Amino acid sequence: MLFEYSYGFYLVAAIAVLITGISKSGFSGGIGALTVPMMALFVSPLKAAAIMLPILCFMDLLSILAYRKNWHGRNLVLLLSGALPGIVIGTLTFSYVDPDNVRLLLGVVTLVFGLSYFVTRQKVEAVATEPSTPLGLGCGLLSGFTSFVAHAGGPPVKYFLLRQRMDKTLFVGTNVVFFLVVNQVKIIPYAWIGQFSTENLLLSLVFAPLVPLGIWLGLKLHKVLSPELFYKISYLMMVVAGIKLIYDSFA
Repeated sequence: MLFEYSYGFYLVAAIAVLITGISKSGFSGGIGALTVPMMALFVSPLKAAAIMLPILCFMDLLSILAYRKNWHGRNLVLLLSGALPGIVIGTLTFSYVDPDNVRLLLGVVTLVFGLSYFVTRQKVEAVATEPSTPLGLGCGLLSGFTSFVAHAGGPPVKYFLLRQRMDKTLFVGTNVVFFLVVNQVKIIPYAWIGQFSTENLLLSLVFAPLVPLGIWLGLKLHKVLSPELFYKISYLMMVVAGIKLIYDSFA
């Protein structure tokens, strides 16, 4: 059954997995939002999301080895307190919610916030500010929900954390731990609604060997980038992700 897919699918999916690994370990995601749409050129979006979830979980486990000591406790508590109910809401409303409407709303918010950095030319400060409780819970809730229904939970977390101008390694580490928990939790409802077929799991296994290479490349890039360049790239990735989410909602 694995031989029924074209060479184009395997090539594009392999590139998508590498990009996601680099993005996740080096920049806390962003470009990773393009993965499912790239694979959806050849298979259904639901199938692409099901194939990617085990791969994302593998990436999280490798990334946490590098960032296990670099994460912000209060931010994680706030975000996860909102994300877990968001996943439950996503599970219960999965059959009724139009993912395209979710992508459109999330894409607009992501694009506006990403562009605001370049319009106002904000300077990067390496000191984390006190996180806002209402904003953290709200962004966590939105991230948990959108992560479940559209694999697009990164932008709300970035919106919350980038505003604090924390150290780049602390920023990525907090993202890594957050999505380690979220993606592991998502396995249960994804299995419950029948997303993990034997074929999907075999395809995940085919692309799994590319994960360590992507994670390694991302870690190398993270070490050599200055904080200012890191934040510019992170915001630029938000702009790209926002445009892509808006495009997907209409396409």
